[in-house]
This record gives sequence, structure tokens and C-alpha cells, in this order.
Amino acid sequence: MTKQFKIIVEKHSDGYVAYPLGLKGIVVGEGGTYEAAIADVKSAIAFHIETFGAEVFDYIVKENR
Repeated sequence: MTKQFKIIVEKHSDGYVAYPLGLKGIVVGEGGTYEAAIADVKSAIAFHIETFGAEVFDYIVKENR
């Protein structure tokens, strides 16, 4: 199962900052280009989920059984 996140990217004078919506905790990526910031935040998201598990999601979808 793949989880999708909306990612906000902000342009600053010295590069780009990107952060996802829908995760608990602070997850930020940065880079000199838009693409670099996206790649960095994707890596940060993966690390965050691997480290803290499913509890980092703002909501958990329960299966109907």
C-alpha cells in the first residue's frame, strides 16, 4: 500500500523548502532547486515513517471486517 501526501514547496532567496501535510512531527526537506527539495523531503518522509511507524499519520484508516 502506498500512502500519498500533499507536499508544500516554498521558494526562498537561497533555495526551496518542502514539507508534507498529514504527518505528525516535523518533516522538512530543502534544496537549491525545486527537484532537490522534493527529493530531500521524500527521503525525510520515508525515514520518519520507518523510525516512528504508523502512529505518525494524522489519521489511521480502519479496515472494515
